[in-house]
Amino acid sequence: MKAIIPTGGRGTRMQPLTFSLNKHFIPIGGKPLIFYPVETVIAAGIKEIGVTYNPGYLEEAQSILGDGSRWGVKITYILQEKPIGLANIVQVCEEFLAGESFVFHLGDNIFVDGIKEAVDYFEEKKPNGLVTMLHHSENKRMGVPYFDDSGRLTKYVEKPENPPHDFAVPGLYFGDSNFFKCFKGTEAIVPSARGEYEIPAAFQWMIDQGMRVDVVEYKGKWLDPGKFDDWMEANQFMLEREVTEDKIECEVGSDTTIENNAHIGKNCIIENTQIKGPVVIGDNVMIKDSFIGPFTAISSDSKVEGARIENSILMNEVLIKNYPDQIDSSLIGPGSEIINTEKQSKKVSFFIGAKSKIIV
Repeated sequence: MKAIIPTGGRGTRMQPLTFSLNKHFIPIGGKPLIFYPVETVIAAGIKEIGVTYNPGYLEEAQSILGDGSRWGVKITYILQEKPIGLANIVQVCEEFLAGESFVFHLGDNIFVDGIKEAVDYFEEKKPNGLVTMLHHSENKRMGVPYFDDSGRLTKYVEKPENPPHDFAVPGLYFGDSNFFKCFKGTEAIVPSARGEYEIPAAFQWMIDQGMRVDVVEYKGKWLDPGKFDDWMEANQFMLEREVTEDKIECEVGSDTTIENNAHIGKNCIIENTQIKGPVVIGDNVMIKDSFIGPFTAISSDSKVEGARIENSILMNEVLIKNYPDQIDSSLIGPGSEIINTEKQSKKVSFFIGAKSKIIV
């Protein structure tokens, strides 16, 4: 089995940050979002991963993921010419799969407790297709599975008005080589009203052709950080889960205190600062005369001086200077600067794109 992980799409719900950045490469819990699905499929035993990308994003994807050698796997990059649907993402991977079955893991979903159980089910039971489902209070904005009296999947509907239950389909799908038949012949699936080849249409085609499409319930924790608030909640959750002990790879000044666990990278300068975890700090970061509070992740090559920061994500090369009265619940794009020249007392929240500059 091989894995498919997409990095395309428009990321409209994370604008303005995604005007200049790919959503999949924005950090959560101190590492790019895309790392979570990559590490999840690897933990399930998969060694070959196809990463799809849209035009203009290959170099960025390669710079972040590389060839897979950091994880001991092989990553192949596959162009999706236009972002025209999830089923099309699988379609463009047909040559990469070379007849093998696949797991399709969305690049912006986090299956916190792993997917090994679903992988094992697919490999042991050998259905033609498999979709996962989970309980979700807002399933009418997602794909919803429908069953007959015996519990067998009969249809898979995207965003139904009146779902018959609270199950929804998250971003984890499986298929064998029969999946690609839905794109061929006189009965091939066609784009939806929004111009996309929808993934439910592909599985519905398989069901209608008498193929076996199963459903398994995912009982673990699932995160879908599509909007700003969801992103910050996911960041909190992953920091609390992953930062359970100190991991400090540089010298920290004796005038600095660290409480409740922190991961601090290499070549950092940290002086006269209070750090209260869980906190992740990348490489080559300078922090002076500051308070870095819980649920904060600071990416590499950033500088923080005279600031108080809590529950925030700072991307690469951010500069924050003389802001001691609390930056909270913020996502600050790479290369941005926040400088306070008036020493005003306030609590603020920022959501700003790359290379922004704020001076107050």
